[in-house]
Amino acid sequence: MNKSPDAVLQRLLVESSLLSSSQSIDPLLLKNMLEGQYGLSGHVGRVGSEKGHTFRLKTSANEYLVKVSPSDEPEPVTALQIAAMRYLDDAAPGLPIQRIKPTLDGRDSVQIDLGDGTCRTLSAFCFVEGLLWEQMDANVEQLAKVGDMLGRVNIALRLFGHPSAARSLVYDIRHFPHWGGFVEYAPDPKHRLLAQQVFKLFEEVVLPRLPNLEMQVIHGDYAPNNVVVDPHSDAFVKAVLDFGDTVHSAVIFDPANTVAHLIGRTQDHPWQDAFAFVAGYKQSRPINESELPLLPVAALSRLTMLALIRYWKAERAPDQSEELLASAEYYWANLERAMSVPLDDVIARFRYRAGDPGT
Repeated sequence: MNKSPDAVLQRLLVESSLLSSSQSIDPLLLKNMLEGQYGLSGHVGRVGSEKGHTFRLKTSANEYLVKVSPSDEPEPVTALQIAAMRYLDDAAPGLPIQRIKPTLDGRDSVQIDLGDGTCRTLSAFCFVEGLLWEQMDANVEQLAKVGDMLGRVNIALRLFGHPSAARSLVYDIRHFPHWGGFVEYAPDPKHRLLAQQVFKLFEEVVLPRLPNLEMQVIHGDYAPNNVVVDPHSDAFVKAVLDFGDTVHSAVIFDPANTVAHLIGRTQDHPWQDAFAFVAGYKQSRPINESELPLLPVAALSRLTMLALIRYWKAERAPDQSEELLASAEYYWANLERAMSVPLDDVIARFRYRAGDPGT
């Protein structure tokens, strides 16, 4: 069956650069740009990324992460991501934000002329050695420290503004109602019903409150694969990565994005990790009491997004379909377990200090 998202969802995908061409970058051009603009040379290897192109550069002295923007991503949007990182570096130097590698003349990025009338943005970042948070089973104390760090990032970004921050990002939870166009991609009726239940929850709990939520620029994807940790350090969080989904949105959606990755992973206590994470978040960035009930619904919505988009991606990339569909099944299982806990019980637990076993 040939499916396609509706007009609004299609527009959001386009504006989020998820429909961009995967046209490769000439390795020689990339090498020359790195040497000429950054004074860097060494082995360049491709790293997987959802959009654009990412490379790991190993020089004789250091390692860097090199990013080339998607072919259809406007330069101001790419500039937003870099500007947010630069702002945090300047305004909150104590935060472990991945550092930008400037060009030889002090710029944070450089334009690549592809010779066909189009340009892409090249940026480089200092590579951070260590474990990704997703690579370990964090305990309650460590989860609280990861939550505390996101709270500190949110506080630091309070005064940050950028002309492109108001962009339309398909992953922004406020656009969740438009994701209904993805439901038909899910082949299992049970999963479609599960998704519809979450859409109904969002419509009843979150949608009426959207106009009055506290808004600011947020990280947008503070996920276990975007946090480098050191389990042997008291600080635990070593670096916060990837501001590619930075957007002006509801503050409550930032911890909700993370909670989506934490819920449902165990049958007995589906929300336990989320309680610990949010307890840490609230230590540095208290959550408005009136907005707290929205947190679990927003998290369930984000988890539904993670499941639904796998089918769409599988149709577009058949060579990755097995991995994508397995990932979707994992998210559906987590969603089902998380929804087995009464919402009132979840909200009550979020209101108190979390971390002890139980739901």
